[in-house]
Amino acid sequence: MGIHYQDRDIVVYKTSCGPYDNNCYLLVCRRTGQSAIVDAPEGPEAVIEQARETDVAAILITHNHMDHLAGFDAVFCAHNVPVSIGTMDGESLDGKGVTDWAPGPNINVVGQLKIRAIHTPGHTPGSTCYAIDTEQGEHTILLSGDTLFPGGPGRSGSPELFRQEVQSITGRLFPLPDHTVVMPGHGTDTTIAQAKNEYGIFAAKRHDEDLHGNVSWLED
Repeated sequence: MGIHYQDRDIVVYKTSCGPYDNNCYLLVCRRTGQSAIVDAPEGPEAVIEQARETDVAAILITHNHMDHLAGFDAVFCAHNVPVSIGTMDGESLDGKGVTDWAPGPNINVVGQLKIRAIHTPGHTPGSTCYAIDTEQGEHTILLSGDTLFPGGPGRSGSPELFRQEVQSITGRLFPLPDHTVVMPGHGTDTTIAQAKNEYGIFAAKRHDEDLHGNVSWLED
């Protein structure tokens, strides 16, 4: 598991695992060594072992699709700590240590890191992004799950859910600072500034009312 991002407050480790190349993250507070695991896809051995070098305080789940949860039992068995998942997605974990974080401006402290749960329904009813504000306020990191990717939103199951997901992104994620680094559930990073620019191009065009599914800001 390699270092994906670091500054004076936080180290973010990242690995890609499972048949869908899911991203799994380990957030570590530099000052205290406390950490949080983000998502638990199939084949989580690397994050389990890396986390043993830290003081794991929480497991954060972005949503309840099985590609993000296939390794959950292994992670929870190795690190039996409170689990955070959106309220409307929580039934999939059978109550295992679950703390309801969303909806609402909930904050968890991992060492000296403040982690905010942001309810972003659309991809799933309980989809939740996690924003980490560093102590000095210089950097914000967003773990966006399958809500926001470079180039567009996560897959939506209907036109109504697509519109809901867009509202979640524009109303709840775009108010974050432009320099916020967005780390999604698959693939590479983006920033809030880049996502705003791409969405602006999309919003300036007319679209079919039934638009949904895998939507690209720049192609649809």
